[in-house]
Amino acid sequence: MAATLCAKLLPKQGWLPLSVSVRHGSKAVTRHRRPQHILKQKLLAVTEYIPPKRDAPPDAYPPKTKREQECTGLMLLIKEDLKKVFQDNKMIAVVQNNNSNAEDMLILRHRLHKHGITVKFFPNQVMRLFLSDSIYGSMAPLFIGPTVLFVSKEPKVREMLSTLRVSPHMTLLGACIDNTLLSVQGVVGYSKLPSMTVVQGELVSGLTMLTSHTVSVLQRHPGHLSALLQQYIKQQSPEAASEAKTESAT
Repeated sequence: MAATLCAKLLPKQGWLPLSVSVRHGSKAVTRHRRPQHILKQKLLAVTEYIPPKRDAPPDAYPPKTKREQECTGLMLLIKEDLKKVFQDNKMIAVVQNNNSNAEDMLILRHRLHKHGITVKFFPNQVMRLFLSDSIYGSMAPLFIGPTVLFVSKEPKVREMLSTLRVSPHMTLLGACIDNTLLSVQGVVGYSKLPSMTVVQGELVSGLTMLTSHTVSVLQRHPGHLSALLQQYIKQQSPEAASEAKTESAT
């Protein structure tokens, strides 16, 4: 029986199958991304969302309030006073008032008045309106909360800082000195600079030293030349020649 099965299953010699399956190598099929239409590309580029750029953090400046209310006569009068203050004074310091009483403020005003510094009070609303229409608009973030102004016709920075050291309720926020906005560190650095009279004295002394040195340099060569010429004339004189001969003979 086994022989019969083997004879049936095994192919006979010279026998060929009716169909032969030939296996070929499979082709690599990759799905390529179809290019988008040019109109679709333009539409996507036009409708792409571009977020707005922020120049400064949102909390850096106070929120912009709508000017629906017109300026009253009192506000216009205060703005004119502010304009005169900024025109007539070279030092305008912004100081925060941290709950100081009337007695402390009176003592502070008396100390500052000795150095020619005046204390001014202006509402923050009017101050912001004035600064928004002037070249001092960068000072607007300083006027938040209770603030006062220390103004003087000349920059008395050292005197102001020495007075603020003994007033713990007053904090310096910034200052505008000679039309230049300075931070607290800038004000401290400005106070360490020498005064104008000292700088002028050093400049004059330096120029005088340079001119004296120049004059001495210019006079040195002509004086040396004249001394050499005088010595040469003495040597060429007959008396000098005779003395030289006697010295050589002896």
